[in-house]
Amino acid sequence: MKFVALPLQGAFVIEPEPITDERGFFARTFCREEFVTQGLNPELVQCSVSFNDRKGTLRGMHYQKYPHEEAKLVRCTLGAVYDVIIDLRKDSPTFKRWAGIELSAKNHMALYIPEGFAHGFLTLINGSELYYQMSEIFHPECAAGVRWDDPVFAIEWLGEVSVMSDRDKNFPDFQS
Repeated sequence: MKFVALPLQGAFVIEPEPITDERGFFARTFCREEFVTQGLNPELVQCSVSFNDRKGTLRGMHYQKYPHEEAKLVRCTLGAVYDVIIDLRKDSPTFKRWAGIELSAKNHMALYIPEGFAHGFLTLINGSELYYQMSEIFHPECAAGVRWDDPVFAIEWLGEVSVMSDRDKNFPDFQS
């Protein structure tokens, strides 16, 4: 696996290093020891999947508040998405900055999202699916979010938003 640092402190794109032959390829997508070596949280206690029927579906920007912040490892297993993260850690040198990357079933990349980040994505094609591995179980009382179009972040989305939940539409403006 190759760990490629994003411009947000602690966030990484993880690229598999496939071994190919006449059958296709094989590649590791997670190794506890390599995560520890990179200084990443290797605890994976919950996995989830998000399937989205239509292109233009936006989910986000979600995070869990203290004391149940979570690191996430996210991979697109079907279709393609534009995945966006925002650093909400007040003591971080990249506080309030965002980064986006295309994840797809074709590029096989994953995104490591540290604790204290908001996360969301926009589907780029119909029938897109994300697979999540999280370091913390879900705690509804700690579920929170920021608005996908909050001018404080000025995220440049790669496409038009056509489907979004009322919950995600109505997240409040960011208060630092």
